[in-house]
Amino acid sequence: MKYEDYKNIYSQLKKPSDIDHLAERLGIDREFLLVLYTQRTVRDATRRFYIVKKDIKKIARIINFPPVLLGLMLGAEIDLPRKQFWKYIRDPNSCHDKRLRKELMQIAEEDMIYSPRGAQIQTDRGVWGERQLQEWLDKRELKYRTEVELRATHKKTPDCLLEKPIQIDGMKIHWIESKASFGDDIELRKNARRQLKPYTEMFGTGAVVYWFGFLEGVEPPEGVMLLPGTFFDNHKRDHVPGKHF
Repeated sequence: MKYEDYKNIYSQLKKPSDIDHLAERLGIDREFLLVLYTQRTVRDATRRFYIVKKDIKKIARIINFPPVLLGLMLGAEIDLPRKQFWKYIRDPNSCHDKRLRKELMQIAEEDMIYSPRGAQIQTDRGVWGERQLQEWLDKRELKYRTEVELRATHKKTPDCLLEKPIQIDGMKIHWIESKASFGDDIELRKNARRQLKPYTEMFGTGAVVYWFGFLEGVEPPEGVMLLPGTFFDNHKRDHVPGKHF
């Protein structure tokens, strides 16, 4: 995606209702817009968390901040421990205070990112991406070890470590990481630091697939190839002898 198009869409995703509005007006995939909105909200909340917390009493009624995080700050004002707050958010029935239980259920209902519902959406999307990748490998009879299988022996584990490397556009690929997100410069830097660079040090060159695409011009770390989700659509029926793609 070109930077100008990305920036235009990104800047318009200010509230949840913007997702459906833009999807209808611009004919853009809703799930892609939800991915971008999630990334923008998490970044903005991270950046402003302590600013908001500092002036909590003055801005308790501000809407443009994730309701669950605002509730976490307000909980501190009534001496509600952080662990207890998150327990109540995940299981409202464990809260015996009827008024507090009702308020926590309301803020969770309004928050599509930090609520249990929002967390489940992101988890399901991640599982979907990993399943897409594994199905693609299975159809080509490419053997691999999964993240779960690797955890016993490695601290950092890609989603799929190939038993034998394959060639994609002339590059030897030892591992593939699945990201059910959009790869802009911020997302790529975060992933590179936490995962991609360590993978290259341990396993050699590899690839990361951003199922919702990536920003045109972003540079991956050395030894890492960027793949859009469409790569796997275009190669679904291709099975070239010699495992070259």
